[in-house]
Amino acid sequence: MLKIILARLQQGHQTMKYPDGPPPKLPDRFRGCPKLNADKCSNGCNACVGACPTGAIVVKDNHPSIDMGKCLFCAECEKVCPEKAITFSDEYYLAARKRQDMIAAGNQPTKPCDVVMERDIRKLFGRSLKLRQVSAGGCNACEADTNVLGTLAWDLGRFGIQFVASPRHADGLLITGPVTQNMHLALKKTYDAVAEPKIVIAVGACAISGGPYIDHEQVKNGADAVVPVDLYIPGCPPHPLTILDGLIRFLGRKGCN
Repeated sequence: MLKIILARLQQGHQTMKYPDGPPPKLPDRFRGCPKLNADKCSNGCNACVGACPTGAIVVKDNHPSIDMGKCLFCAECEKVCPEKAITFSDEYYLAARKRQDMIAAGNQPTKPCDVVMERDIRKLFGRSLKLRQVSAGGCNACEADTNVLGTLAWDLGRFGIQFVASPRHADGLLITGPVTQNMHLALKKTYDAVAEPKIVIAVGACAISGGPYIDHEQVKNGADAVVPVDLYIPGCPPHPLTILDGLIRFLGRKGCN
């Protein structure tokens, strides 16, 4: 025990300062909120539409828009656009309360949406939020990035947010995966087991829209086909910083430094 204490003292403070300080450095390959320049989209090639594997892009009157709930952030659209009308920024704050708030459109500046939960619910959960994580047919990528938040550097517990083993101990659900037919009933029963009032958070493109499996006969195209969703966090998978930012802003804490 003494060796453990001494080692811990030598290591010092490991938890990141975010959100009170700057966010951690993101990898060079990180792709955040897409930026669209409608002025450059003038030749009507629609190459981006054909390249998108999930149908997330719509071009109308040479004005492109991207549904970030469907977007896999694969950047294939950026690669094929001859005019570079689509680029991906390093903006990590992507969470939204409403599905329609996840549309990135040309020449419209992107900014973090107000994702704070309703006041009455916030009074109950603002200082302590217990979540039951449900993998509804996910590939484990979103699940892995969610689990990272429990490590020493991220320390999700310092915000009063914890994952629990039973829905009967939870204030809500954090759902990943496209909700397969085999998980449909299990998700519904898990939701029903959570006491009122309760919240639902959909993490990742699969949980929001079905992701790469969208419209497949074996999936429900996301969580809100089965249960009401209060917060959407897009990505494939979303970076742990994107998930953390969405959760703490949902609780009314500071974020988006």
